[in-house]
Amino acid sequence: MKNKFKFLLFFLSIFILTSCDKIELFKPKPAEKKQEPIAATIVKGTIIARVNNQPITLEELNEEIDAVNALVPADSPQDKITTPQQKIDYLKDKLVRRMLLYQEALTRGLDRKEDILLALEKTKQDLLVMELLRQEAEKIEVTSKEIEEFYNRYKEEMREPEERQVREIVVPTEQEAREILIQLLQGADFVSLARERSKATSAKEGGDLGYVTRGKRFTGFDEVVFSDTLELGKFSTILKGPDGYYIVKLEAKRGGKLRSVVEMWDEIKRGITFLKQQQKIDDLIGKLSSQGKIEVYQGAVK
Repeated sequence: MKNKFKFLLFFLSIFILTSCDKIELFKPKPAEKKQEPIAATIVKGTIIARVNNQPITLEELNEEIDAVNALVPADSPQDKITTPQQKIDYLKDKLVRRMLLYQEALTRGLDRKEDILLALEKTKQDLLVMELLRQEAEKIEVTSKEIEEFYNRYKEEMREPEERQVREIVVPTEQEAREILIQLLQGADFVSLARERSKATSAKEGGDLGYVTRGKRFTGFDEVVFSDTLELGKFSTILKGPDGYYIVKLEAKRGGKLRSVVEMWDEIKRGITFLKQQQKIDDLIGKLSSQGKIEVYQGAVK
């Protein structure tokens, strides 16, 4: 996480450098130009280049190339940087050029500008906070017992949503609904009656509403449509609704499956881990708040 963030800090500079003419690497510098000494840096890894004695490592190169490759669309694998020569070109055209500009910025004292110092301090805060959170998150453990208990407690809430395909006939009066219900009981075709008699917009589709889920229609609709007593291919009794009197027919069912604890194991573990992390962070902040001195000047907020 920390290394990825570090890369993002430099990523914009890549676009700045891309449009510049390529420099000639390793060309002797004019004798009259003097470069101020570059501050010593921490080196971890295999050194693959030095710019005015400041090293660039293979690990830095590979990390940045991995980040760049991750942005390449899946349908353009040929645009990824994979070969040694491509990596060398990237090293010369991006990392070395950026290092030269960075060193020039130091030489000009840009790192001592007030706004730069403030931005660096803000970046330092963000990095340290992220590292602290990462370390705290690493300490979280989730046991098998916790996963099983969570599953048994919330398995119904985690059930896949059930969908049912239904058709409807909607008429303005109860008398009309009774007449249609009698016709259906006598064997009339539901689709034909929906087209001929229904006043709903679904009439032209033979009353077909497609697949519906709970909570999408009016009160009472779910009780009828999702009732265990309404069998596939069967129609309901008369139901009073906001637009008149309804008769619905169940055409198909899908979803509603209760997944096993094994199927949901990883998902539940991630969820419990997240909740524990949040609680741990809240506890840490609470402890720090009680030990620290916090002053908020609300009147100064405009």
